[in-house]
Amino acid sequence: MLAPTLKLRPVVRQTHGETPAVLTDILEDGVNLAVWQRQLPLHIAEFGALLVALNEPLAESLVVELNREDAEPNLQDFASGCRDLEGYEGFIADVSWLVSAFACLLGAKRIGVRMRLLDKAMCPRFHVDHVPVRLITTYAGIGSQWLREGVMERRHLSQASAEPEECIEQIHCGEVALLKGEKWHGNEGFGLIHRSPPLQADQRRLILTLDWLA
Repeated sequence: MLAPTLKLRPVVRQTHGETPAVLTDILEDGVNLAVWQRQLPLHIAEFGALLVALNEPLAESLVVELNREDAEPNLQDFASGCRDLEGYEGFIADVSWLVSAFACLLGAKRIGVRMRLLDKAMCPRFHVDHVPVRLITTYAGIGSQWLREGVMERRHLSQASAEPEECIEQIHCGEVALLKGEKWHGNEGFGLIHRSPPLQADQRRLILTLDWLA
């Protein structure tokens, strides 16, 4: 009789790359962060900077339904108040591409799309997301911060006194990150630890998040 074999858990790791192909790494066991290290096209970066400079409240949310693999995301009403600003069409084209890529990678049929202009940290404490996976990209300002495995004990999450002051990693503006959460099957207890970056009084950041709803 053969002895039972134990399946070893993959080492928790993060991947980075200069092409969008790196985002497929998030499908691998053990990978809880995949980052496409892209540079924002100038016209999109300028659009983001313009929204920050206007400093008007901005909080957009939309649920995109994709009934076919080749369906185009309907973003007609997304950030429609910015439609007259230079660079809007290029920005929406970029969001549309990200939604389509996200859907294709995961086989998603419903995607939650959110955009926020923030003047303070939305989630200031290190935490994990209770979702399968989330896409985050920053169009202007400072990107999200994250920790490698072992830097902070998970049982101390959300405790200010336990947060590290060193070994904090940063996702740069323009980069596209896929963060694996606690509800990804097989990733329970190993969601990426991350937080919103602290902002100075005169700092703003423009972020987009995509959530896999179905």
